[in-house]
Amino acid sequence: MSSTELPFVPPANVLPKVAPVRVAEGERLRSVGLPGITLTVRSRPPAREGLPPALYVHGLGGSSQNWSALMLQLEDAVDGEAVDLPGFGDSPPPDDGDYSITGHARAVMRHLDASGRGPVHLFGNSLGGAVATRVAAVRPDLVRTVTLVSPALPEIRVQRTAVPTGLLAVPGVAGLFTRITKEWTAEQRVRGVMALCYGDPGRVTPEGFSNAVEEMERRLQLPYFWDAMTRSARGLVNAYTLGGQHALWRQAERVLAPTLLVYGGRDQLVGFRMAQKAARTFRDARLLTLPEAGHVAMMEYPETVAGAFRELIADSGREGAPYGGAGMSGSTNSGS
Repeated sequence: MSSTELPFVPPANVLPKVAPVRVAEGERLRSVGLPGITLTVRSRPPAREGLPPALYVHGLGGSSQNWSALMLQLEDAVDGEAVDLPGFGDSPPPDDGDYSITGHARAVMRHLDASGRGPVHLFGNSLGGAVATRVAAVRPDLVRTVTLVSPALPEIRVQRTAVPTGLLAVPGVAGLFTRITKEWTAEQRVRGVMALCYGDPGRVTPEGFSNAVEEMERRLQLPYFWDAMTRSARGLVNAYTLGGQHALWRQAERVLAPTLLVYGGRDQLVGFRMAQKAARTFRDARLLTLPEAGHVAMMEYPETVAGAFRELIADSGREGAPYGGAGMSGSTNSGS
């Protein structure tokens, strides 16, 4: 096999059995079969009947577990579900091998169409932020509000700390990296990920770290793990190069739904300087800046992010805009 070829991935029906995915107390997992994809959906029963639906979309290398803390914070505000994108978490690879931003967005839209839960309060982190932006731009009927935590939108000057992640998109790099790191333990890998994604890795509890190691060990047993990572990274890089109506910043301009933007001052993957550009680009935006947060503010500061979201839906509800349109004026909030 040449260095530019991706490894063979067996069909989902012959994949090896691995340890079950962790389900936190009060959460449920279910499998949803859709044309060409099977999605695992994590949910937390709402505190009461009749709450508006929400959907959470994770980032590159993440899973629905990334939203557990925020889902708990918002169980009295929304009826929340978090999806494992194809090839991540407990969802098998897509039948067509499409890990592009459009492919992931299509999976989200298919789920919303099939479930009939739209319009939803749509959340996205990193790669999931780019996916959510595309969904909100092309299917405004599916979206009430948008909350983007460190969305992976194109940057002209990429931070040096983000370069290794972007290099996964280069043919042969993933294979080289797996050979170089084959002796690394799951603990070492998790410490590296947390150092990259958290503003302060010390905020992670011993239980949280143990759970992350357990999940890493599970993922490393999946034969498609690196394939999903590589193709999704490539899909993100390719999306950065698109022009015209498919350009992510152009699509951000088309989002009608009230939008909450959350940026961390210690983010090593998405430049903090992009916060003001995003606030100017989304039509109906408010900005929450967290100087001590990293790339996953919803995991580090779930209470603060939840509070900002509550303000978003309270204001948009008062002004009678169910999923976009005229109404809420842009505002800038900052927190710590």
